[in-house]
Amino acid sequence: MTGTIVQISISHGGLPKRPVPEAVLTPLGLEGDSHAHPEIHGGPQKAVLLITAEGIDDLIGRGYPIYFGALGENLTTRGIDRRLLRTGQRFRVGFAVIELTKVRGPCSQLDVYGTGIKAEIYDDRVKSGDITSPRWAMSGFYAAVVRTGLIRANDIITLESELA
Repeated sequence: MTGTIVQISISHGGLPKRPVPEAVLTPLGLEGDSHAHPEIHGGPQKAVLLITAEGIDDLIGRGYPIYFGALGENLTTRGIDRRLLRTGQRFRVGFAVIELTKVRGPCSQLDVYGTGIKAEIYDDRVKSGDITSPRWAMSGFYAAVVRTGLIRANDIITLESELA
């Protein structure tokens, strides 16, 4: 599984996150990125949020006024099939390596894009870990940083390994 990082996004806390051409991935996420609610978001197991561009494109097609970074993601990818994302997968991103840790449960901050958006990207099946849900990973996947390093927009993201 290989794709491209189409956008790297950071903020001083909260939504939306804005694009930067490059950033250093650290054990706690991207340098310069902050979380409005660090008790909920962030930390070593939720250092980075990855969302696919294809999922965002789908939501735009359904009429939601979003764009890359609007959902709070740090890494927007193209070419990675969200339906194949699993906890424990390790991806090389530029010079860094991340490991997927948890599907993101959407919060009320997303309501600014329409009260129905949370139901479009997350349901009880996703919450229970059902990978057959049509909403699987639409809300994004949190990742831990296994190897720090510089990443850039247009870097290749490729699956390195996954738990057996």
